[in-house]
Amino acid sequence: MLRTIPSWSRVLKTVRNPHVAAVPFRTKMSGHQEVGLPPPEHEGEPTIFDKIISKQIPATIIYEDDQSMAFRDINPQAPTHFLVIPKVRISQLSKAGPQHKELLGHLMLVAAQVARQEGLHRGFRVAVNDGPNGCQSVYHLHLHVIGGRQLTWPPG
Repeated sequence: MLRTIPSWSRVLKTVRNPHVAAVPFRTKMSGHQEVGLPPPEHEGEPTIFDKIISKQIPATIIYEDDQSMAFRDINPQAPTHFLVIPKVRISQLSKAGPQHKELLGHLMLVAAQVARQEGLHRGFRVAVNDGPNGCQSVYHLHLHVIGGRQLTWPPG
């Protein structure tokens, strides 16, 4: 069965995930409701982000260093919407440990640096989805950086 999540649907058509069915997805922009997924049964299998890091799957990369990568979200929820990911996979923020402290700080600094590079001088939002109730759909830690318009609160 193919994993079909609209925010990554064009890419995920080629990624097989046998334990996940199609997922309802709704956002304010698309009219669908997003629902998080359970963690994969086999955490060792490469995620879509692992495949982007290894350049097996294309992405519009806007920043890269030895620890992290930033690329545009293929289903943007604002005029500017990009993801910042660590090159070393941490499946969820809730699974990060003290050994990840420096890397987590690095990801936040990269998010701010790329936001400036993208012209988000009036502000932006950084969001991390964690687990099914947090709407996590890819179990590789990623920061959503969203801006370029007035954002509202609460977000969801």
